[in-house]
Amino acid sequence: MIEWIKTLFSKTETVQNTDYTKAEVQEQQKNNIESVSKKFLIVGLGNIGAEYVNTRHNIGFKVLDHLARKESIPFETVKLGALAEYKFKGRTFLLLKPNTYMNLSGKAVKYWMDKENIPLENIFVITDDLNLSFGTIRIKPKGSDGGHNGLKNINFVLNTNQYTRFRFGISDEFKKGQQIDYVLGEWDDIEKEKLPERLETASEIIKNFGTAGLENTMTTYNGK
Repeated sequence: MIEWIKTLFSKTETVQNTDYTKAEVQEQQKNNIESVSKKFLIVGLGNIGAEYVNTRHNIGFKVLDHLARKESIPFETVKLGALAEYKFKGRTFLLLKPNTYMNLSGKAVKYWMDKENIPLENIFVITDDLNLSFGTIRIKPKGSDGGHNGLKNINFVLNTNQYTRFRFGISDEFKKGQQIDYVLGEWDDIEKEKLPERLETASEIIKNFGTAGLENTMTTYNGK
């Protein structure tokens, strides 16, 4: 938080060296802060490659793909991932799908946070969760990685776990020793039938987070 505020204030140094009044400088600083506070980095975790597209572990990518398709916004190949820009009710949502593979997701998150001057509280990470039944939603403002390698790397690179994560339940219906095959396996027929409604809800959650705030989003959607 301190670093991005310093960046914003530094942008007004040239203004302060002119004949602008103190009030005008303060107004510029306020506008800079408000501009950044309305920008959000929405990170969907997953693995790149056709073989992973429909796997449970790629639910983060799938949620962002659903929203982008619904709103007719394209993804562009950028440094460390694919990025789409979605504007809604005066907010800007940067939808990021890291191309670093799951275990190095933090590198992409850190790069785009810094590049776009996005504060930590405006980061929203979407990931799968074995400990929740299929489609169950759990939004939290912080927490451990829960054994998830993507979150583990983000925590390490950012040196904090104080960012919002949206856990999408994929359940744990697998036999002992088959966790990897299950997570990297494709949805079964029942899950495929229910998935569209869950993806639509996930899209609404992203928009609600940016417009109504974290507390409202948790109250409205957790457990649903």
